[in-house]
Amino acid sequence: MPLIEAIDAASPRPLLATSVRDILQERVKPGRDEETVDLINRHFDLVMVHADPAFATIDKTFPLAGAIRAEITYTGLVAGLPSPAASERFDVLVSVGGGAAGKSLVRSTVAAARNANNAWKWCLITGPNLPKDEFDAIARDATPGLSIFRFREDFASLLTGARLSVSQAGYNTVCDVLRAGCRSLLVPFAAGGETEQTVRALMLEELGLATVLMEKDLTPEGLAQAIEQALAAPTPSAHRLNLEGARRSAQILRERYRHGP
Repeated sequence: MPLIEAIDAASPRPLLATSVRDILQERVKPGRDEETVDLINRHFDLVMVHADPAFATIDKTFPLAGAIRAEITYTGLVAGLPSPAASERFDVLVSVGGGAAGKSLVRSTVAAARNANNAWKWCLITGPNLPKDEFDAIARDATPGLSIFRFREDFASLLTGARLSVSQAGYNTVCDVLRAGCRSLLVPFAAGGETEQTVRALMLEELGLATVLMEKDLTPEGLAQAIEQALAAPTPSAHRLNLEGARRSAQILRERYRHGP
């Protein structure tokens, strides 16, 4: 707030913009949405929504969007640049984001790969936050067909060569998967009242761009069955979602800079 107040007091006053993702977390604290609208209306000139309105609009997950007086503009989804040819190919590529919230997915993947009656190549990227002793334990327990890494700088490239991506439904990972155009099985993080990933995953499933396994159903057997079903499903059609949100955000800010608040 001191920074916002200093911006308001500056002369000439700079344009003040904020940005949000495609899906907003459902607020359970009474009055928080009203507080947000009041803050925006008193101080902000521009709200950039990093979404394609063909997929999600702000009013879908923020019920008071109509009360916002600041300009609302859509940038498209902020995805990385297209990746070069696949650096390595796997049948099942499982990624767990940062790693702190995905222990169940890690454990279920190790067990599902061990019990799989096929010659699939599996890759598990645990994320850098998984404790070292746990990483070492699963690495010792892994079947020979399962490659385990903490992190891969070429993750986006791996997606282009994967038959199936299995991941949570965080914004950045979903954008990477959409950019790669590969099959996707999403296991949205839902603990602690989190709604963002579940809403995003179900909306993508409705568009035919992913299949969803709810966190409550995540077991080695449930994961193995969901993977088999996802691989047996028809190849997803090419989507038309706008993934150029980074470029468009820069354009929007340059245009507003030239014209002033």
